[in-house]
Amino acid sequence: MKLNVDALRYMSKDDFRVLTSVEMGMRNHEIVPAELVDRIAGLKHGGTYKVLKNLLKHKLVHHDSSKYDGFRLTYLGYDFLAIKALVNRGVFASVGRQIGVGKESDIFEVATEDGTILAMKLHRLGRTSFRAVKSKRDYLLHRNSYNWLYLSRLAALKEFAFMKALEEHGFPVPNAVDCNRHCVIMSLVQGYPLVQVKQLQNPDNVFETIIGLVIRLAEHGLIHCDFNEFNIMIDDNEEVTMIDFPQMVSVSHRNAEMYFDRDVECIFKFFRKRFNLSYREDTDEHDGSDSDLEDNGRPSFSSIAKSTGHLDKDLAASGFTKKDQHDIEKFIDGGIDEDENTSDDEVSTDTNCPRDEGYGDVDGHLESLHMSHQSVDLEPTVSCNDNDKVENLGSCKVNDGNVHESSQGEEDNNDTDDGDVVLAKRLDKQRRRAIAAAQGGRKAGSSRNSYKDKGGKTSHNSKIQRQTCNW
Repeated sequence: MKLNVDALRYMSKDDFRVLTSVEMGMRNHEIVPAELVDRIAGLKHGGTYKVLKNLLKHKLVHHDSSKYDGFRLTYLGYDFLAIKALVNRGVFASVGRQIGVGKESDIFEVATEDGTILAMKLHRLGRTSFRAVKSKRDYLLHRNSYNWLYLSRLAALKEFAFMKALEEHGFPVPNAVDCNRHCVIMSLVQGYPLVQVKQLQNPDNVFETIIGLVIRLAEHGLIHCDFNEFNIMIDDNEEVTMIDFPQMVSVSHRNAEMYFDRDVECIFKFFRKRFNLSYREDTDEHDGSDSDLEDNGRPSFSSIAKSTGHLDKDLAASGFTKKDQHDIEKFIDGGIDEDENTSDDEVSTDTNCPRDEGYGDVDGHLESLHMSHQSVDLEPTVSCNDNDKVENLGSCKVNDGNVHESSQGEEDNNDTDDGDVVLAKRLDKQRRRAIAAAQGGRKAGSSRNSYKDKGGKTSHNSKIQRQTCNW
């Protein structure tokens, strides 16, 4: 995206106020409603909509009315907010030409008030050429949904933290000046990318210096993960400087050895093709005395001592806290798989856990229902003898689908207690339901108000017929 800062000098305080309101609304909305922007900005007499129209003309916001009338920030509007904040801090005073472009960022020249030239790196995640950020980078942590502007801010914060920490420990990195949103200000490296260099006076020394940097990073607990000829700067004195740090991981990462070997392989492959260097002879001269080298002369990740420092754990002072690092490693180690395992364990523990005592009555009722189902036969004629009585509840006889109940003796009712009578009624009711279900479905019971005369003609005639029968 082309950065044109000409419109920045003509923007008023209300313009930046509305632009900040859209940014605040995007914390909870993908498309911020226009009413919410107006409420956050708090401009009088409907001035918010006039400012939004001006911002839309300069492509600082994007209008979306597919579901409702709303706006969202563009990368250009996010650039203006970051540049305005850094200018107010006095970090730089002017923006110059673009000096670099990559799949994740754009780099521009900026100048301070005294004329010092600095480099401004604007992270732009979400480009068409590199959209697999969730699988290739660890910015997301445990989040499921994400915004490209927010991911760019996380990448800038992480790069600034690592750059600051590496500079304090003597690594050849640019000087980190300041950071705001997705923008990182650093010192300008006076050199060229290694990929543009066609000839070196001492390629062996440069190669040993670069491999030594990979080993030093591992000794301090870090792995670059993208250490190639595109991220190495070399000046006229053949001094090396490392750049691009958002993807760095700890040596405790489960794929740390793979990332380490990949960085080493990139350096070996480039120097072999570009400068025709062979490494077999060097290993014969060492005679295996160096424990950091394998049989093919390449550094071994397992033989490197990681006791020099723990930069991956000591970045809390730079803004990237230990909690963030722990959450990232937890997400990388497969938090989703752990959740699935825990859910399976919970299911297994639920099936193995003992039942509560309160479920005893329910189990008893279900068992009696099950027994009643077994006692019912699906044939049209089912007879129950007196020997099949349950607690003297009476005998039953079913002929051609009709159920007839026999009355109990008065001597049996006198022997049972009140609690036994209630239990007997429940069991009898369950048994009748089971028999009706076995015969093809339960018959529709009479309505609660069926005995009442509702004044209809049918009910009146039926009442007369019943009285006639009684006479």
